[in-house]
Amino acid sequence: MTNPHGSWIWYELMTPDPHASRAFYEAVVGWRIDAHSYIPGGPEYRILHASDGDVGGMLTLGPDMIAGGAKAGWLGYVGVDDVDASVERLKAAGGSVHLPPTDIPGVGRFAMVADPQGVPFYLMRGFSPESSTAFARFGEGHVSWNELQTSDADAGYAFYNTVFGWEQAGGMPMPWGEYSFLRCKDAGETMDVVWGAMMPREKAEDPVGWTYYFRVPDIEAAHARVKQLGGTPHSDPMEVPGGDRVFHATDPQGAMFGLVAPK
Repeated sequence: MTNPHGSWIWYELMTPDPHASRAFYEAVVGWRIDAHSYIPGGPEYRILHASDGDVGGMLTLGPDMIAGGAKAGWLGYVGVDDVDASVERLKAAGGSVHLPPTDIPGVGRFAMVADPQGVPFYLMRGFSPESSTAFARFGEGHVSWNELQTSDADAGYAFYNTVFGWEQAGGMPMPWGEYSFLRCKDAGETMDVVWGAMMPREKAEDPVGWTYYFRVPDIEAAHARVKQLGGTPHSDPMEVPGGDRVFHATDPQGAMFGLVAPK
């Protein structure tokens, strides 16, 4: 893939019930999700299709994975120039490796890692000559925002800056700490290139992790569908700077996500 080093290039839902998850996200987000596995003979993996491109995949958690501690959740893939070199840089910066660099034939090379605060994500260098459009700030059905809640914002920023060159691009104060906007290095000075943010978690008991926001056309309709289909909204839709409206939710299998729509 030709995306710059440090770009978000793919998103993955891990679920113990792919059929229920497929019905839920098709209705809530509007994706078309493959009915059958994408990897013959391998773990069940289905592709999530927006109307204008692929956004991510859905990995079925089998009994062995669940017995090993795997849980429903969303993980993001950060594109890098060199997976092996990035893993070494990550380890030197205090990160950890859950799955060492591995090739997926015809797809790319990847590794599953975590930052020093224990937040998991993937590194990947795709073999495709085309750029990923999984993240598209204003693309309906795409990931529109990437948000990290962390137990140590200063250490988290230092880590991601070292490994990916991410930079702070302003922010806004929250009662529990600064909400810092993030962009890739040398991306310019406008908010158009800001792709997400990080902040301290509000309470010590709150989980750390990345939350990915999917863009939908109508936030009220999406909020109602989440409840109707067995998900749990964590708040009513609220307006954020810039005019969008958002809310967090948990799907019926326990995976956290966010939704965003125009005011």
